[in-house]
Amino acid sequence: MTAKNTGTHVTSTVAVQVRSEGDVDKEALAYVRTKVDTALNRPGVPDVSGEVRIAKAAAHHVEQPWYAGAELVVGNSLVVVHAQEATAHELADRLQDRLRSQLTRVLHRKAAARRAATPPPWRGGQAISGRD
Repeated sequence: MTAKNTGTHVTSTVAVQVRSEGDVDKEALAYVRTKVDTALNRPGVPDVSGEVRIAKAAAHHVEQPWYAGAELVVGNSLVVVHAQEATAHELADRLQDRLRSQLTRVLHRKAAARRAATPPPWRGGQAISGRD
């Protein structure tokens, strides 16, 4: 089984390569690609590059034959997401939800995680009232 490279999809700041393995039809691949694009094309998301791999197991007895793995570099952070589902549509929806939550986590960490509400008094902040 060899991987099929379906090309790099480039939008304004998103360059994500989507690859498929196994018996993946074009409709399922297009649906996954649109879901990944909607998850990544949000305001405030820095440059994104990486790869999304989609595979369907050849064995018919597998309960969840669809697998997706994404390794993306968002700004200077690495985001890794895995999903496994029974159908391609469920897989795309799960992948979009996990990408969105990981991107929210990365953006929140960048924006406000290391910032205090007010600086302490010895750094120019206001002193606590009642201790005059």
